[in-house]
Amino acid sequence: MGQLDTQLAELETMTKGDLKDRWAKLTGRPVPKVSEKMLRLALAYELQAKALGGLPRKTRQRLEQVAAAKTETRDARPGMRLAREFGGKVHVVAIGDGGEILWNDQEWRSLSEVARAITGTRWSGPAFFGLKQKGKTA
Repeated sequence: MGQLDTQLAELETMTKGDLKDRWAKLTGRPVPKVSEKMLRLALAYELQAKALGGLPRKTRQRLEQVAAAKTETRDARPGMRLAREFGGKVHVVAIGDGGEILWNDQEWRSLSEVARAITGTRWSGPAFFGLKQKGKTA
């Protein structure tokens, strides 16, 4: 049994006070006001994220956006064509089958890089091409 497996198994026998202490030491954040069962699950996630790596940056950003209900960004999917008029000219970006970003007969690393080339200023590519929109309030 590995160290992570041992730590996860220990959670099952800990009291709520022990769980709170473990949370504070592990995360350095205030203990969430949740049931003992939820705290066990949250701790299990934190232990696994620490040992194995957490969520990818893109997933974390998406979750943060949804939680804050500020903006929502849709992914650019293969086969999409994104068009934006700027400076009196229509600019069309194609998303290739492998997710590559194609504009002006070149491959680009990101939509933001394309938006910067078009405008000459720093832009969020998803915002420039209409993939990022204000969140809907409940």
